[in-house]
Amino acid sequence: MADIGMAAFSLFFMQNESFLQHQRLLESEDGESNCRTLFGMENIPTDNHIRNMLDGVPPDHFNHLFEKNLRTLDQENALSSFRKLDGHILIALDGTEHFSSYDIHCDNCSHRERSNGKTEYHHTFLGATIVAPGHNQVIPLPPEFVTPQDGHEKQDCESCAARRWLQKHGATYAPYQPIYLGDDLFAKQPLCKAVQQIGGNFIFTCKPDSHKTITEYLQGTMYAERIDTVMIPSRGKRTYHYRWVCGIPIRDSDDAMDVNWFEITISDGKGKVTYHNSYVTDLDINHENIAEVAACGRSRWKIENETFNVLKNNGYHLEHNFGHGSTTLASVLVVLNLLAFAFHTTCDLAETLWQSARESWKVRHRFFWRLWSLTTFRVFSSWDELMRVFIGTRSPRRAVRSG
Repeated sequence: MADIGMAAFSLFFMQNESFLQHQRLLESEDGESNCRTLFGMENIPTDNHIRNMLDGVPPDHFNHLFEKNLRTLDQENALSSFRKLDGHILIALDGTEHFSSYDIHCDNCSHRERSNGKTEYHHTFLGATIVAPGHNQVIPLPPEFVTPQDGHEKQDCESCAARRWLQKHGATYAPYQPIYLGDDLFAKQPLCKAVQQIGGNFIFTCKPDSHKTITEYLQGTMYAERIDTVMIPSRGKRTYHYRWVCGIPIRDSDDAMDVNWFEITISDGKGKVTYHNSYVTDLDINHENIAEVAACGRSRWKIENETFNVLKNNGYHLEHNFGHGSTTLASVLVVLNLLAFAFHTTCDLAETLWQSARESWKVRHRFFWRLWSLTTFRVFSSWDELMRVFIGTRSPRRAVRSG
């Protein structure tokens, strides 16, 4: 079964659907393949066998690999640049759809009725990603899938998936002092309480229209303020205007929790507003830290732009139907795709030879094209050897024909 999982993972890691096909041919010619030397497979399974065997495997089976990956980054001191506000890491939560069809569906599909009278089936997952303001990389964590839940008549939703994620993984990531980020959907008392119960803090977007109690409370209230004017290279002058009020009830009820509210408005040199948003948090806010707290809250968008957008448009082909199956196959393949993304990020942050190889082939798709080319026709004894060929320090060896 290990060969099955590793074979599927290798396709995503190598960013090439034909990787196994090329390795079978290489093995038939030379008696050896990169599946064995680089990925540790004993045998190369067929594509259909991979799909059949993975359908039914719980997607949670691979969760420990995300944790192991994060521990590796921490041990290599590669998490230091992600730590903000005196040592916290930021975990952004958000949902994304990765499959839809009128014809193909499985037991775990959600569905919706379209105006044309047809039923559309779809898959959605809640993503969790470590982000940081000013950092151009992100670190994916285990997803939680939006699927029909036993004993529930209503369809599953993103908010319920978020609470399940916190229950499953909150204790695991608590030692990293997480601050959870999310859009307005998450800025509700049950989810805020769920975050606090697992030892986390939160910064959630707070829209006035969906938080009437907070909006009413702010009317006539005295705000604390801070205004910063900075010069940004190639963009000119920007003015950051922060306002905040502490100790506001998040809802109209006797048991309402108090939150701290803040907003940020950014204007250009001509006074035109280029950004405005408001948030709620359980973190202490003051004149010294409001700018960093706001920057952390704004970095929520990185899960959309630098996680989902990358997965859908930069070689991972998240929305492609690699195989749907009848139960869990579609979800398992998403998990393996996310794992490949997480491992690529770890290599970018902590593996010197990989970093040098990436530097020598700066454009991402050219780097992976070179990876495909080298491993299609040559067998490498190790990843170090392969990376050294990338940077021109060694020549690839021809596989020794067995017998």
